[in-house]
Amino acid sequence: MKNIIYIVAIPFSMLIAVMVYANVEETEKVNVSSELSLITKTPEDGFQLAIDLSRKGVTSTQTDREVLFILREAYSKDPDALIASSQVIAIHFQTIAAANNYWRD
Repeated sequence: MKNIIYIVAIPFSMLIAVMVYANVEETEKVNVSSELSLITKTPEDGFQLAIDLSRKGVTSTQTDREVLFILREAYSKDPDALIASSQVIAIHFQTIAAANNYWRD
């Protein structure tokens, strides 16, 4: 299970990072209210966005809500699955922090 998470999460996060770095000049022009923006006002908002992206990834992968809730019981008690989930959030947060110039502006 955790290998699947790595296979999906890492390339996706890398793709986002490449898109961000390829458009560094355009980052300043991004509308902060845009739903597709990685730009946030604070690191706390960025972390919440990372969590939201991670959740969206899960619900996009498992579209059957009944199965999603059945599986939640199993992975919520699996330390490896919980660590993998934290890693996915951390990768998203790393990408968001880079997009926001680590909130140094």
